[in-house]
Amino acid sequence: MISTLLFSTDVVEQVTEAGQMSLWELFNKGGWLMWVLLALGGATIFIFVERYLAIRKASKGMNMGFMNRIRDAISDGNIRAAVEMCRKSDTPIARMVEKGIERLGRPMADIQSAIENVANLEVSRLENGLPFLATIAGGAPMIGFLGTVLGMVQTFMDMSSAGGTVDMALLSGGMYVAMITTVGGLIVGIPAYFGYNYLVAAIEKLVFRMEANSIAFMDILNQPVQK
Repeated sequence: MISTLLFSTDVVEQVTEAGQMSLWELFNKGGWLMWVLLALGGATIFIFVERYLAIRKASKGMNMGFMNRIRDAISDGNIRAAVEMCRKSDTPIARMVEKGIERLGRPMADIQSAIENVANLEVSRLENGLPFLATIAGGAPMIGFLGTVLGMVQTFMDMSSAGGTVDMALLSGGMYVAMITTVGGLIVGIPAYFGYNYLVAAIEKLVFRMEANSIAFMDILNQPVQK
């Protein structure tokens, strides 16, 4: 009975101590794997913000107003003005249209092929960094799980060194590593997972708009033939 009371008292003291710890102290309790997770968390924030701004910038010039100005310039025979508008816009669709304008006079199949090649390059640029973000989303929880395993190994080693006796003060080090790294891995992995899927959906929406604008451009080139 006395041993049970002592054990309960130790547990309460450990919980009270954990509640009084700062985030920095908890971070240090997690061991060296927490630094790896911190680096991955920083990379997640950087990649998401950088890709979000790049996608937002690419979306600005994708409107029918731009294509209407291109249509008016080409209809007036002012090819130079159309090229200048594309260069000032500095968006994926503008670069696609510029490449198509440079191919004017060639067969429509060649123009369309050139536009598709530029579109593939632009999509590849937009997806830059996303594979690494997906790796973080899957890898961070695994690193946290590795910390859990290492913490449990440390716990059993401490128990073995103590002759099999259960001492919460002795076992707390391994338990901290086991639990805090798991939490850290999930804190990094979950935002990375949602961030990755958000960016993928945004790029897919952008690709659809690029296709719509490229079709509109090909229609502009076909107008003189239809007259």
